[in-house]
Amino acid sequence: MPEQEVSNLSASEKPRLFYGWFVVLVAWFIMVILDGTFYSFGVFFEPVLTEFGWTRAMTSGAFSLCAILIGLISIITGRLNDKFGPRIALSTCGFFLGLGYLLMSQLSAIWQLYLFYGVMIAIGMSAGIVPLLSTVARWFVKRRGTMTGIVLTGVGIGTIIVPPLASRLVSSYGWHTSYIIVGGIALVLIISAAQFMKRDPRQIGQLPYGGIHPEEQRLNLNAEDFSLKEAIHTMQFWIICMLSFCFLFCVFTVMVHIAAHAVKLGVSAVAAANTLAVIGGASIIGRLAMGVFADRVGGKWAVIICFTLFAAGFLWLAVSEEVWVLYSFAAIFGFAYGGLTVLFSPMMAELFGLGSHGVIFGISIFCAHIGGSIGPLIAGHIFDITGSYQIAFLICVAVGILGIILASLLKPRVSKGGEGDSRRST
Repeated sequence: MPEQEVSNLSASEKPRLFYGWFVVLVAWFIMVILDGTFYSFGVFFEPVLTEFGWTRAMTSGAFSLCAILIGLISIITGRLNDKFGPRIALSTCGFFLGLGYLLMSQLSAIWQLYLFYGVMIAIGMSAGIVPLLSTVARWFVKRRGTMTGIVLTGVGIGTIIVPPLASRLVSSYGWHTSYIIVGGIALVLIISAAQFMKRDPRQIGQLPYGGIHPEEQRLNLNAEDFSLKEAIHTMQFWIICMLSFCFLFCVFTVMVHIAAHAVKLGVSAVAAANTLAVIGGASIIGRLAMGVFADRVGGKWAVIICFTLFAAGFLWLAVSEEVWVLYSFAAIFGFAYGGLTVLFSPMMAELFGLGSHGVIFGISIFCAHIGGSIGPLIAGHIFDITGSYQIAFLICVAVGILGIILASLLKPRVSKGGEGDSRRST
């Protein structure tokens, strides 16, 4: 049953405690678990390869399948979140994510890797990302970028905490037991936290932060919000989708292969996992900084800055094999990666409104995960052939430059007729 909406709040009835702050806190907590466990794939990568003797391309393929299914299913979960709210979607997320990791502990054949990780983890992740960010967008009009940034610092915190912890668990108990621990934690905590999420302020008779009265808001939505059909007929929609593709092409390439690249340079397995922690730490700064920057200046210039850092960082990584360069890259990349994660949901809300935000944002996530599915697979194949990631990193340089070009084509908010209006630039 759809979550009920209440629209009879008067100005004098404004509550002292704005529930949106609690929504941000819960969304942040779920993000810590979601992405912390997801980006631990690289930690389990080498032990699985060693035990089964699979190629890097074969093993990376499971991550690639997971990436593209996350994007595809995100369209569905986005639509469901628009209609029914985040609680059901996030409970589904916790169930499939936890079960997927628990079953990974029993892995014995390559088809199981593709089923447990490629499919089940994908269902879990797709039921989390879009509902969380779309819900936050509904609770905030002002400071939307900042609040999105705060929620997404959970990705950085999760990346700091979980991969090094997973690496130590693997060292102490083996990867089988480690997956049981990770799966159990994800299952219990995400489902529990999901029960506190609410779709939007009208459900409990509150106003969005910086918004207007619910009755006026509903009239405004009818006038301004784009349907999915209207949005896909604008050039701005497809530019953001292409930017999303470039973004995760680079990000997933790094997250899957950076630890293996570090080991190749002679770094210990635990120290290699710490490169993911550096990325996570830098991404926190990037999320906060770019969220505030986008609220004040606009998302377009924030996107250009981040893709410029991508291109420069990958070029540096490609031409040097010094360990200090690896960690410097992790810091630069982490800042840019964190900044970009903040920008897409608020830009979609600003350009197309909130009426169909979940499904519109879900399509951009799908495009992103097409890129995310291709990047790691190409990098693994290149390494299997050449014994090096250099060509893969140079490809990421080119993708970063493409991102700069695409971002420069972004225009202010479009009207339903397709022309930009006089509002602040995206």
